[in-house]
Amino acid sequence: MTANLHPGLNLGESHGAAHPASENRVFGFWVFLMSDLITFGILFATYAASGTPMGLAGGPGPAQLFDLTSVALQTAFLLASSLTCGMASLSMKAHAGAGRIALWLLVTALLGGGFLMLELSDFASMLAQGAGPARSGWLSGFFALVGLHGLHITAGLLWIGVLLGLLAVQGLSDRVKTRLLLFALYWHFLDLVWIGIFSIVFLRGLA
Repeated sequence: MTANLHPGLNLGESHGAAHPASENRVFGFWVFLMSDLITFGILFATYAASGTPMGLAGGPGPAQLFDLTSVALQTAFLLASSLTCGMASLSMKAHAGAGRIALWLLVTALLGGGFLMLELSDFASMLAQGAGPARSGWLSGFFALVGLHGLHITAGLLWIGVLLGLLAVQGLSDRVKTRLLLFALYWHFLDLVWIGIFSIVFLRGLA
């Protein structure tokens, strides 16, 4: 037994050589995500600064555009996908087999896809009302922040597709295990960012 370099960011001793091999890579990816968080932080600040009467430029605001029911469903889908993603990670660490991991990843993808479809529907509704990103500074900040998160979700769904392909072809090799850890860290990061968006953009906007 050896001490973990980065507790919580590892596979566990029962995975043999894959355990120490993954630690530095996963920690490095965590550092990358913190740099990504800075980008989101800048967009949060830009959005907050644009939510003034001048930023609205006489156009529609949150009360006219936000559908809280849709946003609540999006939040439920994404938080549920965080649970299923966690189950995929736990299944891997517990040696539950590639089939069970693939099942949890597939459910995660379905929930993430549901989130994305609802978000795109909301975007389409806003655009149909003439509330596009060019309408006002506030809408520019909104589409930049929420749209960037949506692009990250899209990338995550593509990543799940790649992981499912790797599981089918390579099984649970050491490299696939590391990639599953990286994906789980990425997906949970997106859930945390969405909680910030839900609280600051939607709830605060409607309040």
